[in-house]
Amino acid sequence: MAAPPQQPMLIRVVETDRARKLKLSSRPASVDALIKIIKEQLEIDLDFSLLYEDPDFDGKLTSLADIEELPEKAVVHISLSEDSSSTASTDLLSDVSSPERLSRWPQGPFPVPTFAFDVELKLQHGNAEYERSNRHLKLTRDLKHDILEKLAFTMYSFKAYPSDKEIAKAAEALVAKHPCLKEAGSETGWNGWKNSIKFKMGNYRTKMRRAGCQEVTVNAGKKSRTEVNFLPNFPQGKDPSSLDQLRQAIVEEVKKAEKNLPLIRKLMETTFPLRRQTIVMSCPPVKELLDLWPALKIESELYAEFQRITNQNLPNTFYAELDRHLPRLMTLFRQKASKTGRQQIFGEAFLVMFGLIYALHLSYPKALTNTLEFTQKILLGLESGKLSPKLQTLKNDLVM
Repeated sequence: MAAPPQQPMLIRVVETDRARKLKLSSRPASVDALIKIIKEQLEIDLDFSLLYEDPDFDGKLTSLADIEELPEKAVVHISLSEDSSSTASTDLLSDVSSPERLSRWPQGPFPVPTFAFDVELKLQHGNAEYERSNRHLKLTRDLKHDILEKLAFTMYSFKAYPSDKEIAKAAEALVAKHPCLKEAGSETGWNGWKNSIKFKMGNYRTKMRRAGCQEVTVNAGKKSRTEVNFLPNFPQGKDPSSLDQLRQAIVEEVKKAEKNLPLIRKLMETTFPLRRQTIVMSCPPVKELLDLWPALKIESELYAEFQRITNQNLPNTFYAELDRHLPRLMTLFRQKASKTGRQQIFGEAFLVMFGLIYALHLSYPKALTNTLEFTQKILLGLESGKLSPKLQTLKNDLVM
C-alpha cells in the first residue's frame, strides 16, 4: 500500500523582534532538519533550539523534541543557545568603510552609542518618566529595531564575533544608561536585550557576508583565538595582483644589507589584507609563508603584525602584565619547581614564538598549550571566554 502523500506545512517563525512565514512542501525528517531549513531560508547565522505553541496546552510554549508533534500550521519560537555569537543591517553597510578595525573590545563598560535624534528623544522622555514613576518605556517594534541596529553596528566595529559575556556587557550597559529599557520581572533587567542583540548580530553578519565581507564569509562561525582584524578586505583600489607586486618589493628590500625599515613597515601595512587572505584561506606551510613574507623574520615587523591583528602592542602589554603578576608568579613557580624539579622561563624567544603563532594563524603546540593560553587569555586578555580548569585555578591563585 502506497504511503500517504506528504502534506505541506505553514510555519510562523518568531524571532526576538520580528516574525516571518515559512512555507514547506512537506514535513522535515527531524527537528534538526527543520532548524537547518530555517537557518538557510531565513539566513540566520546563530545556533538555536525551537519552542512551539502547543495546541494541547492552549498555545503554551513547549520544547520541540519530536518533529511529529508540530501541527501542519504551526508557530515556532527561536530560543538562542548560551554560546551563540552574533551582528546588524543593510542601511548601515555604507558606514563600514575601514578595511581594519582600529579599536579592540573595550576593557571597561561597553560604550553605548548615541542613537538617532528621534530615538534619543524618546529615551530621554522614557528615562525621565522612569525616574518619576518607575514606569518602563513601552517599546514599539520600530524603536527596538533602531536601538538594536545601532548597537550591532557599534559592536561589529570592535569585533565580528563577540562572546556571550561581551554581548551581556553590552546589554547591561544599555539598560544602565537608559533605565527605562529595563525589563520588568527580569532578574537582571537586561537578559531579553542580550538575546535580542545576539540575534541582531547574526543578521548583521549575514548582511556583511552578502556585501562581500571576507571575514564573515570565511568564518561563518567561531575562531580559535580572538583576532580583531582576522581577515580584512582589500584597500579601495587594490586587488591581489597589485598587492602582490608590493609583496615582491618587500622581498627585494629585505634582501638588502641596509634595509629601509620604514619602507618595509609601510609596505607591510598596505599588504596586510593579502597576507591574511593567504594565511587564512590557503594555509601554506610555515617555510613557504616566511619565503613569501620574509619581513616577518624581523622582530620589529613580527610585533607590528601582531598589533595589526589584535590592536595590541605585544611586548609592552606582555611585560607590563608580567611585572604586575611577577611576585605571585615567582611564588607559584618556586612551589611547582620544588615538586617537579623543572622551571618555566618567559624570555624574548618565547615572545617571538607567540607572536609568530598569531601572525601565521598556527595551532598551539600541545606541550605548550597551557603556557600559551595563559599568555593569550590571562596576561594579554585576548579572549573573554571560559578558561580550562587548570588556567582558572592559576588565575584564582594569582589574585589570592
